[in-house]
Amino acid sequence: MTTAMTFPDTATRVRRHTSDEDNARIDHGINSSVRYHARHPDKIDARLRELDAEWDVERWLESYAGAAVLGGTLLGAFADRRFLALPALVGAFVLQHAIQGWCVPVPALRAMGIRTEREIDTERHALKALRGDYGPIGPGDHQRDDRVAHALQAARL
Repeated sequence: MTTAMTFPDTATRVRRHTSDEDNARIDHGINSSVRYHARHPDKIDARLRELDAEWDVERWLESYAGAAVLGGTLLGAFADRRFLALPALVGAFVLQHAIQGWCVPVPALRAMGIRTEREIDTERHALKALRGDYGPIGPGDHQRDDRVAHALQAARL
């Protein structure tokens, strides 16, 4: 008998460990942004630049983990060896996140609206679709909500 370990896929593992309310709030924010930019296409370029600078959940976790490991190591070396437990604990959380998509800071980050790379890319590609980067989409300009739905659908494919 074989026991196969299954791990959540990379693209959805964080969302699977995020509350439905936080996921809905993040999705609503994406939809609102795309709807807004469908009415204000002249602001799409600026929003795309903002998205390029946005940090995703992984980058936030890497930053927190790096700071905690460095701080714990320095404190362990120069103050008290017991501080070396901090880098070990952080290492366990990072490993847990890599495997499961969850670790202690994830719920707080998601509650603050920190998005996954895929969520950021969904907004980015929907805006590019509205801008016409991928050719014409959906109904004409007079039916903006339908164009938004088509842009979001194309971005999520």
